[in-house]
Amino acid sequence: MEGQAKQAYFVNEAFTHEEPPPSGVGADTLHRRKSGGNKELQLDVGGFKKGQEVATGNGSDPLPPSMDFDDILPLIGEFGRYQKLLFICMIPFSFFVAFVYFSQIFLTLIPEQHWCHVPELDGLDVEARLALSIPMTNGEYNNCYMYDVNYTDILAQGKVMADPQWPRVKCRHGWSYNFTEIPYATVATEQNWVCDDAALPTYAQSIFFLGAIVGGLLFGWVADRFGRIPALIGTNMMGLLAGVGTAFVGNFWEFAIMRFFVGFAFDNCFTMMYILVLEYVGPKYRTFVANMSIAIFFTGAACLLPWIAYFLADWKLLAIVTSAPLLLAIFTPFVVPESARWLVSQGKVDKAVGILKKLEKGNGRQVPPQTYQIFTDSCKRMQEQEAQNGKYSVLDLFKSPRLRRTTLLLIVIWMAISLVFDGHVRNVGSLGLDIFFTFTLACFTELPADTLLTVILDRFGRRWLACSSMVLSGVFSLLATVVPVGIYSAALAIMGRFFVNISYNIGLQWAAEVLPTVVRAQAVAFIHIMGYVASIIAPFVVYLANISQALPLIILGILGIIGGLLALLLPETLNHVLPQTLSDGEEFGRGQSIWDFPCLAKQVDDDEDEKRNADVEEVRSQAFVRGTQTGASLNASTGGELRSSILRRSIKSRNSTKL
Repeated sequence: MEGQAKQAYFVNEAFTHEEPPPSGVGADTLHRRKSGGNKELQLDVGGFKKGQEVATGNGSDPLPPSMDFDDILPLIGEFGRYQKLLFICMIPFSFFVAFVYFSQIFLTLIPEQHWCHVPELDGLDVEARLALSIPMTNGEYNNCYMYDVNYTDILAQGKVMADPQWPRVKCRHGWSYNFTEIPYATVATEQNWVCDDAALPTYAQSIFFLGAIVGGLLFGWVADRFGRIPALIGTNMMGLLAGVGTAFVGNFWEFAIMRFFVGFAFDNCFTMMYILVLEYVGPKYRTFVANMSIAIFFTGAACLLPWIAYFLADWKLLAIVTSAPLLLAIFTPFVVPESARWLVSQGKVDKAVGILKKLEKGNGRQVPPQTYQIFTDSCKRMQEQEAQNGKYSVLDLFKSPRLRRTTLLLIVIWMAISLVFDGHVRNVGSLGLDIFFTFTLACFTELPADTLLTVILDRFGRRWLACSSMVLSGVFSLLATVVPVGIYSAALAIMGRFFVNISYNIGLQWAAEVLPTVVRAQAVAFIHIMGYVASIIAPFVVYLANISQALPLIILGILGIIGGLLALLLPETLNHVLPQTLSDGEEFGRGQSIWDFPCLAKQVDDDEDEKRNADVEEVRSQAFVRGTQTGASLNASTGGELRSSILRRSIKSRNSTKL
């Protein structure tokens, strides 16, 4: 899940951006951002064509030069001292989201060995109590039934073994737990959420995800209205209060309510900080910051959490210790600037320029005043153009056949990825090994998954990587069900987790690339919400382990394979100009074959390609189209920003020109 916070920023804005032709050459040109290209956003610049008119705004005067954030960042420093400080500031927020997402697992652990408590036998050792009071089922002591006899008389008779013919009854006096493997009592063991109440932790986890949806919408509105810094502080304060409040609950519904409000902080407590930092990092370093903040900081926090729980050995203290650090968010305004893009969207261009000048000074750079003037003028024009796209909504995606098919496929595939990912996260307790070690190892797979994807995503493309990683996740999950429970099944299940990490990292980046710019933010937000609907179901899939230990992995395996095969029906986006308008989205991918491999495709020189399409380019408007961030996608855990409406201002399309 985290993974959830991996992809939000790169639903990039589309800006109109005309540049003056070289001296002595009258021409026009189409600038495009394409998906692909290893380390940074790629600018596809065609040559100026001899004999063509200079692009004009009114038929006579040339349009003024334009400059957006990604143009000015290299001038003030793409990853200077100031950005490195911001990168370090991501560490506590990475810990916050890991603790919010995973802590409930360790608050509700229940030892597999638990039996009816019989007060009359308290003077006996464990084995003697079990032999005398608990019936056997399939060679193991039953968790939910005891013999219905007078134990005082049984002890007086000197009996040491139960008669299997004795009548049975459900537990009357609570349960006794073997805390050998899980060395502390949890809220679930203290309140006996077992047997008839065994589903309560599952309900609580689903309620947590309901809170995540509501919190995403609420703090998305706050971020839209008041800015990202207030929203970041608000969501962390909500997580702090509800997280600490969890330690003082007295029954299930109190616990569920607290976890609902903790869900408000997931994953907004990290996503907004994540996006804020990425906004101020130049395109050249954005892939590194996006992936390494997750691969290193989030993974480190997730791997550390089980051992915090183990050594604290107190669920109430664990709830407080994992929630109290969120208080640090109140210091954010003293270190992290407000989103310059949001300020521009609110018409506060001068404040945005002031922040950029602060970065310039911190990085020891000097930018000419006329550069800021060009930037200011460009931002004002972009504001005017942004209003043109207010008429579009996510419903427009369902009005044409190909876009409707693509959108439905994206929804189904993302729901499958989300369910499989969260299912693997929560199924570690059913793998037959120590849960603390297994959880750590499974979370550590984020690091190699992110690193590998950074290297290969822009070589092999999205479609076949998404397909192969999902299918392999499904295959390894199914294989884990046919080997003995223990180290072999756990190793195969962890491999399934590794491959679904890769799928998750590709997921919403791919959606942001396939969907047209004019509805991209809304559409990806909607798809992400559907992913949370699937996450609500995931705990119930894991709960099926109470029926059969193999059943969750079978379901996760089948869903992984189906989701992977469906991915082949989506268009490849690597090295393709991304769709801007609804018409572009309808035509995008037409003529592609599922057997097209970007790494084997012949690369056409950009200048020759533009010459070959000169007739088409002449009738197209002059536009600067920014696609999505290249390189590896952003990990699992950024999606909360996409759920919210915050991106509708900061990442909304700036024009509806057909490309």
